Amino acid sequence: MPVDFLSEEQRRCYGQYPGEPTPDQLARYFHLDDTDRELIAARRGDHSRLGFALHLGTVRFLGTFLDDPAQAPPGVLRYLAGQLDIADPGCIEQYRASDNRWDHAAEIRQRFGYREFSQGTVQFRMTRWLYALCWTGTDRPSVLFDRATRWLVDQKVLLPGVSVLERLVSRLRRRVQERIWRTLGGGLTPESLARIENLLVVPPGGRTSLLDRLRNGPTLRSVPELVRAVRRLEEVRALGINLPLPAKVPQGRVLELARFASTAKVTAVERLPGERRAATLVAFVQTLEGNAKMMSWNFLRCC
Repeated sequence: MPVDFLSEEQRRCYGQYPGEPTPDQLARYFHLDDTDRELIAARRGDHSRLGFALHLGTVRFLGTFLDDPAQAPPGVLRYLAGQLDIADPGCIEQYRASDNRWDHAAEIRQRFGYREFSQGTVQFRMTRWLYALCWTGTDRPSVLFDRATRWLVDQKVLLPGVSVLERLVSRLRRRVQERIWRTLGGGLTPESLARIENLLVVPPGGRTSLLDRLRNGPTLRSVPELVRAVRRLEEVRALGINLPLPAKVPQGRVLELARFASTAKVTAVERLPGERRAATLVAFVQTLEGNAKMMSWNFLRCC
């Protein structure tokens, strides 16, 4: 899987305001309670108080601090200024020129327990959580990236660089995929592996491979199609392929591989690397007999 999988829009919005927050988001992340107000009141000048409040709300909402406070949406500034009785939210321009904003960010990190992503325990917990997501689910890399970003915000971890998180998601997803391929195909005997690979071969004088023929099951509810469904089931059983039990692999991951084998061109399956190709065909055969049985049973009930 390529490391660079994010869209330009995702890169642009990472750690930035994508637009005006909703009223619910304003109430959740930018409401100032008594503790916040007491801390903000110690600042001198409206610009300093508004800037501190903006830092506080931004890190709660985005998981990072803005390099330029003036980039905050006007609605956020008005919402905070209204709570602090500041008449002119435009005073944030004065705050952007002040060195106090760096001291304020450091104070907020310390007082509210925000941690750096580089801390070992943070990366360990993040990696374990994300690995479990990859193992049990089939989310796209971009979806995993968004979920990882949300996890960091909820856990009060400051966002790392976009490429750092992107590489982590890509690396973990690749590790999970390779483990699934090894688990599914690792128990094959040389004889079973040869029979699995034979699914892709077009027999002499034929025009389609066995894979093509098996994955095109009957669709009509009729007696001829019932006969075809039964014959398909017999052909599946006649393969005589002894497969490793898939108990360690989540069913969703097995079905994902089987769907690829059922829909992709045979040449696309042939071009897969050896370990991945074997796992894909194993998943296909494992689900094929069950599907054939179900289809035959459905035809028997309907005919």
